[in-house]
Amino acid sequence: MSGQMVLNQNRILQKYAKVPVFIACNPEQGGNGVCPDGTFVSSQVKIGATGKSEYAQAMGRISGAQIKATGCNMAFAPVVDITYNWECEEVLARAYGNDPKQIATMGKAFMDGLHETEGVYCCAKHFPGNGQDYRDAHMSNNINHFGYEDWMASYGHVYQTLIDNGLDAIMGGHIMMPTYMQELNPDITMDEMMPATLCPEIMTGLLRDKLGFNGMVVTDASHMVGMTNRMKRKDMLPKAINSGCDMFLFFNDPEEDFNIMLDAYVNGIISEERMVEALTRILGLKAAKGMHKMSTEELCGTDEELAAALQNPEFKAVAPAISKDALTLVKYKDECVLPLSPDRTKRIMLVNIKGPDSPMAKLAAVAMGMGKGKKSPVEKFCEKLNEKGFEAFIYESPLDKVMKEVAAGKPFNLNLYFAGKNAIADFVSGMDLVISFFDVANSHPVFGMSKGGGEIPWYVHEIPVVGISVNKPTMLADAPMLRTYINTYDSNDDTLDALVDALLTGPEAFKGSDPIDSYCGMWDTHM
Repeated sequence: MSGQMVLNQNRILQKYAKVPVFIACNPEQGGNGVCPDGTFVSSQVKIGATGKSEYAQAMGRISGAQIKATGCNMAFAPVVDITYNWECEEVLARAYGNDPKQIATMGKAFMDGLHETEGVYCCAKHFPGNGQDYRDAHMSNNINHFGYEDWMASYGHVYQTLIDNGLDAIMGGHIMMPTYMQELNPDITMDEMMPATLCPEIMTGLLRDKLGFNGMVVTDASHMVGMTNRMKRKDMLPKAINSGCDMFLFFNDPEEDFNIMLDAYVNGIISEERMVEALTRILGLKAAKGMHKMSTEELCGTDEELAAALQNPEFKAVAPAISKDALTLVKYKDECVLPLSPDRTKRIMLVNIKGPDSPMAKLAAVAMGMGKGKKSPVEKFCEKLNEKGFEAFIYESPLDKVMKEVAAGKPFNLNLYFAGKNAIADFVSGMDLVISFFDVANSHPVFGMSKGGGEIPWYVHEIPVVGISVNKPTMLADAPMLRTYINTYDSNDDTLDALVDALLTGPEAFKGSDPIDSYCGMWDTHM
């Protein structure tokens, strides 16, 4: 929905609500988390690469202004998870990095920026902390392996920093803490292990008693498998409240879930004391910002305020600045490669390396008509290089040629596939440099199947090669032979512009610092 549609919807919701309602959104990367015409600022990992907390604060400021302008009032942000496991794709782009101190600084900066707009609440996530398990709680269990001391020095430090500086709310994650639970009860069984959202020792004992948080707690989505695989829904929802969560997020069927909660209250499964405690936190948070005294117009704002927030030129200037400061030259062993110059490396072959399309990505592309008539990132990058005087071209693999001919109605020709295997001199004769262009959002890159072709950069000692990842920053795990490797963190137009300028300037133009471990903890990625 457009910002105007969101605003119109929220006016209706607040007009007919007996008590003003929380209307939340996910502005993890800017105002585009509330509506498509909101301002994208940056992924968290990209800001982490800059090392500049002022960018996190600007993202919070922009998010807060655009949330309020659309009539929303709660941000499910910042994400303050920690990338301890490079294979944790749920967190990789959404965390500021792997340094708890930097994440605490960035998270607080985002919160401070958000709070510059009156009437907007900040809900940090995902307590007690994601980023260690490679699995995704949307589809499986999720584990935080730390015991109490390690947790307090890392995730605990992050949350304590936010709590001490005015955090409004926390989202509980469906994350189990087996080591911590065994410290509390050495006799606990695996079957008794519960995700935090169903565990009073975590949501009450750790969060409330140890960290002293007295604000509102909401669960992560209540249909995620990390929560639903533990028990029946009729038992799960009341247990979340009894464990210390004040609200549960989302429903399968509103009438069914309402009756589950009503029955739990009537039958004493949820006590009067616990119900009053949860409602006091919910209503108290609303009252703290005076929501109960506001009219619908005050809660939602005007069309003019919405237009001003969405079109603010200062907001739109932040993303290009981040793109320039975030570019990270992770690995640089062939120190003669940069800067690129049409005089030295005029003919550049671009090898576009993609990842597997997920079922949801394919469905979204069909439903929204995405990609029709749009140039891919590698096509845009190729054009930008040619505008600078290069003769750049995009590599077509033997396998692509086979598939193209079959699609055109020609018979299958296996010889085209094996044609990729030829003399080294022939292979390198048509180019001066190769750029392995990794456009992989999730999972691992798909290199293709050709023997001796260009997909896999096996030829790093035959011709200069620059590896560039424009999304996922861990491609060295799959291409450890790369001797020059760059992370840009996204493929937006301003990012590609900054990338081309930096390539032509030299190593000094890459100002970013690796916010995770792009070598992925492997020894051979350093070779």
